Amino acid sequence: MKNIVLIGFMGVGKGSVAREMVKQLGCVALDTDDIIESMENRSIKKIFATEGEKYFRDVELRVAKWLQVSVKNSVVSTGGGFFKVKNLKKIGTVVLLDSPFEKIYERIVEHPNAENKLKKRPLMQDLEKAKLLYEEREVQYKKVADIVVDVTDKSLEEIAKEIRKRAKI
Repeated sequence: MKNIVLIGFMGVGKGSVAREMVKQLGCVALDTDDIIESMENRSIKKIFATEGEKYFRDVELRVAKWLQVSVKNSVVSTGGGFFKVKNLKKIGTVVLLDSPFEKIYERIVEHPNAENKLKKRPLMQDLEKAKLLYEEREVQYKKVADIVVDVTDKSLEEIAKEIRKRAKI
């Protein structure tokens, strides 16, 4: 199996879908944000606050290079801006999890751990800015994706099965 790289806006469910795919495939799931926090020994929120976005994007690029060389047969869930790394297609099949902004926000605020989910996403603190970012990225996501899966109102099981079918795994 070639790696599956899940991209999409923050809060769309990339990590949840990755965990469901692990159940169905028996493979390994990795989360780029978790890898970055482990490498830096601090939260993404703290990285943004102390070092800024450019530094964070440089760390993402280091992670992308490592994934390309070292990771096989895995599902990789990515941060919302990870799709911009230059070697994305070399990591694996790129799958965009797509949903309208309103549905993504609804998914976050209805989560049992909503307060922490929002705190963890520094770019989601200002809803107007977040919506503009979503609109800007939506077009860019579609340009780099090998497969686009509309996740709106679908169960994790349905989404994972659709990815498996379309990626032929």
